[in-house]
Amino acid sequence: MRAVALGGGHGLHATLSALRRLTPDVTAVVTVADDGGSSGRLRRELGLLPPGDLRQALAALAGEGDENSLWATVFQHRFGGTGALAGHAVGNLVLAALVEILHDPVAALAEAARLLGVSGRVLPMCTDPLDIEADVVGLDSDPAAVRRIRGQVAIATTPGQVRRIRLQGVGGTVPKACEAAVQAVLEADVVLLGPGSWFTSVLPHLLVPELHEALIDTTASRILVLNLVPQPGETAGFSPERHLDVLCEHAPRLRVDAVIADADSVSTPDRLRHAAEALGARLRLDAIATAGARERHDPAALAESLRGALAV
Repeated sequence: MRAVALGGGHGLHATLSALRRLTPDVTAVVTVADDGGSSGRLRRELGLLPPGDLRQALAALAGEGDENSLWATVFQHRFGGTGALAGHAVGNLVLAALVEILHDPVAALAEAARLLGVSGRVLPMCTDPLDIEADVVGLDSDPAAVRRIRGQVAIATTPGQVRRIRLQGVGGTVPKACEAAVQAVLEADVVLLGPGSWFTSVLPHLLVPELHEALIDTTASRILVLNLVPQPGETAGFSPERHLDVLCEHAPRLRVDAVIADADSVSTPDRLRHAAEALGARLRLDAIATAGARERHDPAALAESLRGALAV
């Protein structure tokens, strides 16, 4: 089974950890709009793709042998102290070096995957860094006034409520998808979208024209995995069904085969079922949260839910 997962950060890590329990043929398609932390520093200083989410995906798919496990640990190691390296993850620096040497982020990720014993692939959503711009309300005395803010970190931490996002490529151009990512979606048997930061990790994939069309045209089963809790700032106050409504607003032509949500996180299942049906999807409510950490998906439980959704 050829599986493709789209997203970024910890949400994509959970999805990849679940998928690898079902198939060795997993491709991660990762958002490239991060402008904070180590990734943001490397992006600004070197003009490269922000490597943090790409590194996380590589670590999630790393081989299980001792050597691969060691390299995965090294990639995730973050320097302390107060010097120039403080806050940088080793894997971010390795990826930045590989891109500078090979002049191709896809080739650089393939080399890193070989080092980590990755079964599958990690691909960027686009081969150039992107900027996210959002329309936000609730930042002024007039609660209906819309303010435009820019940057992933600013959007993810806004005290207002995000209404809509847009993507821009280098110099304000229309984002151009990574060709290998588009092909992976078209050739997949199953495509997963979510969980993750809804406006900054999940929805951006739908705003890259070639990737958007591939998600519509693919014959793969399309499965949407919802978050367990609203994200402070970005989706504060959002119900599970509101997440689906927002997705519909950004990609009205997209149809989904299944929506997976945690049974204990859904207070109004009938409303969520109705919202899922509006996308053409059937709803699965399963216990998929990690015990003792309700904001995180349990990879083994999520794998079983995916198995049920796919009947494999």
